[in-house]
Amino acid sequence: MARLGRGLLSGRLPLASLLEATEAERRVQAPAGIVRQLVRFSVVGVLSTAAYVALYLAWRGALGAQGANALALLATAVANTAVNRRVTFGVRTPRHRLRHQLQGLGVFGLGLALTSGALAALHAGAPGAGRGAEVAVLVTANVLATVVRFALLRSWVFASVLPRSPAAVPPPARSPS
Repeated sequence: MARLGRGLLSGRLPLASLLEATEAERRVQAPAGIVRQLVRFSVVGVLSTAAYVALYLAWRGALGAQGANALALLATAVANTAVNRRVTFGVRTPRHRLRHQLQGLGVFGLGLALTSGALAALHAGAPGAGRGAEVAVLVTANVLATVVRFALLRSWVFASVLPRSPAAVPPPARSPS
């Protein structure tokens, strides 16, 4: 404490540069609109997951686990991309709609790989697993796929239509004192 006090009083402690560094860190902002997008994306995701589970359970008997997973995921992925396009990312024009859907199907492929792999692992480890275990595994895999989906939708699919983050404001010039 004594050395700190002496350093402050004598000017040997670089307090001004520490304050400038702290001020620069405060000016760094999160990417434009990301919090609002995360909230909207989460709401769309919860609704999409509920629809996915309902479709999976409806088709599970006729199509088997993997078939029901693929079809339910495909149906909800197309709807999810359309809703996220409008609600989460604010794209309301028809321009690039087909391109966005095709890119969304690319993202769907990753989700399908994750959920299909999770189902295969469940059935390999517990061949008699019931529908409840399947749904739990699928929802868990879907959560992971959703994190990847948000990152890819934001950075690849809708990157060209998102507002740019404001550049960091340069620190104010300090006059020598």
